[in-house]
Amino acid sequence: MLYTPRMTIPRVGDQHSQTDQQRKADDVQAMFASIAHRYDLLNRVLSLGVDRGWRRAAAQEALLLHPHDLLDVATGTADFALELKRRSPATTVTGSDFVPQMLDIGRAKARTQHLDIRLEEGDALHLPYPDASFDTVTCAFGFRNFSDYARGLAEFWRVLRPGGRCVILEFPPPAPGVFGSIFRFYFQHILPRIGGLVSGNAGAYTYLPESVLAFPAPDRLAGLMVATGFRTRYRLLTFGIAAIHVGDKR
Repeated sequence: MLYTPRMTIPRVGDQHSQTDQQRKADDVQAMFASIAHRYDLLNRVLSLGVDRGWRRAAAQEALLLHPHDLLDVATGTADFALELKRRSPATTVTGSDFVPQMLDIGRAKARTQHLDIRLEEGDALHLPYPDASFDTVTCAFGFRNFSDYARGLAEFWRVLRPGGRCVILEFPPPAPGVFGSIFRFYFQHILPRIGGLVSGNAGAYTYLPESVLAFPAPDRLAGLMVATGFRTRYRLLTFGIAAIHVGDKR
């Protein structure tokens, strides 16, 4: 669906001081560093493997315009970046993340899979790339960790070339209704226990449901993208557990 906002949506990051934003960034960085070695396994276990289908759907959107240069922000262990490279060998794929331990695992995976991608350390709110460097920017399950969503979207816009595309794959808050209630219970009570048992860091998987519940609803995120300048549409996946937002720089 194409989204057109009916009202001006406030910039989410404006309510936080720079100190609060830096504290959140530091906490998120330390948390993901501590679970990097089990991150891929936990994704498969906790999503029952459904996340692979979500990534395939997002990859189709990201590659639809046949990008020459693609940036995957908050790439983590590079699962999505590698998926994109497999699907489009001619595309130059760069993954950026601010957790070195995650990037080290991603580089090892790329070598094992014989896929040539660049993995570089960088802050999503201050991307280390010139203006108009990429045809497509993607972010899979990392955007909700940004301390300032509006700033992150502005950076996506800045590094995109005119006519470029932004694709965000993320967990929206559970929708009202029976399924949403079941999913909320799973996220708040079951997921932290499984995640803590497998990873050894219960706090990391307490943070996950908290970050999802605090994330903007799909229409609100679409509004933030429109306010940035994107022509935006989105669709829900698996009864609304995940959502793909597509923004075109036109």
